[in-house]
Amino acid sequence: MKINRELLKNFYEELDDRSREALDEAAIIVIDAKKQGKKVSVVVGSGPNLHEGVTTLIAELMDKGVIDGVTTSSAVVSHEMSGSLDIVKMCDASQFDFDESLMPRGNVFEFTQLSETQLDELRKEMLIDEELLKKGKTANGHMVIKAAGNMAYPIGLRAEKMAEEILSLSRQSGLPFEVIAGWGCDNKTMLGKGAEKGIPVLVTIPQLVGGGNVGISVGDSISIAERSRKIAKMMENSDVIIESAVALTQEIHDGPFETHTGHGIWSWWQGQPTYSLQNKSLIRFDLDENLRKAQDLQKESAAIQEAIDKGLPKTKISKIPFRMEMSAFARLEGSIPVIGDIGIIWPIFALKITDALGIKLDFMSYKQETQEGKDMRQWIVNNVDYIDREKMLAKFREWNAKN
Repeated sequence: MKINRELLKNFYEELDDRSREALDEAAIIVIDAKKQGKKVSVVVGSGPNLHEGVTTLIAELMDKGVIDGVTTSSAVVSHEMSGSLDIVKMCDASQFDFDESLMPRGNVFEFTQLSETQLDELRKEMLIDEELLKKGKTANGHMVIKAAGNMAYPIGLRAEKMAEEILSLSRQSGLPFEVIAGWGCDNKTMLGKGAEKGIPVLVTIPQLVGGGNVGISVGDSISIAERSRKIAKMMENSDVIIESAVALTQEIHDGPFETHTGHGIWSWWQGQPTYSLQNKSLIRFDLDENLRKAQDLQKESAAIQEAIDKGLPKTKISKIPFRMEMSAFARLEGSIPVIGDIGIIWPIFALKITDALGIKLDFMSYKQETQEGKDMRQWIVNNVDYIDREKMLAKFREWNAKN
């Protein structure tokens, strides 16, 4: 995909002065880290990251050696297993005599738009309700590009069913769900690229819920203790951590083994391995201006730390709605809030870094409201495929033979 530098320049101008300064600073930190051979990890939410093409851009940055670890949500795993973005036909469910009380809000039922070749592939794996598909083709409805799978028939149901199979393979091998699923995922997804490159991609504990049976199976694939330890290892090895449109991150980057915020004090006390966020750079892309206000309060008056020291509610001290992730973020010396739309921030950020490192990107995300963003989303629909079951099983047999 051709990079529209003029558009990205306009994106940059859309940011306020402080966000531009913060974005420049964040890019320099990543550039310096990569030049020194240090590691960069990202903590990614679902929703906007998929729709703005950010997860696909992250996969590209993984391929080019910029990003060395990813944590994400079970919802993203479900969507990447289904192809990231796809075209669905949204119909009034009353056309199919479904019980409205069991349908999503608005009484909507969705159909993934698939070729006959793709449907023939799926027929080898699962029973397809042929009559329902016929009705869906002639039913009234409208087409929309949205996060793949999930609620659309039959791809969403396929992911739910495949989750059970992947969980069985996880239990046989002791490998996380994400690793085995990644073996079959398109290499333009974070899961697929992580499996191809040996880069860890893990769902965090706060983000386990949300992917239906996929989320349950991810959670059941390895213990919470092992998941916590693997994520702690990723954070420990990272000099830079980038958070992108994600909630509850205090329970992600702090976790039960991190000592600088105090959460890992008893793990240390009892002789377990721990790590510290001290001296790490924590960058956050977020729309919430209160995140920056919380940091300003801490820098100007140490209000957040004072509230903690006195055992007082941080919301009452700060006089702003206080999200959980604001606490550690505001108090960490190396934290940088970049306030703005991730559809604007990520492409500017990626281009600054790769230009400085002499890296050519083969994919670029854009804010979805722009023509380039619309073209990008269609490109993902056309070029990022759903999980290949046979490829996944072949890789599992290969791994089993070696182990």
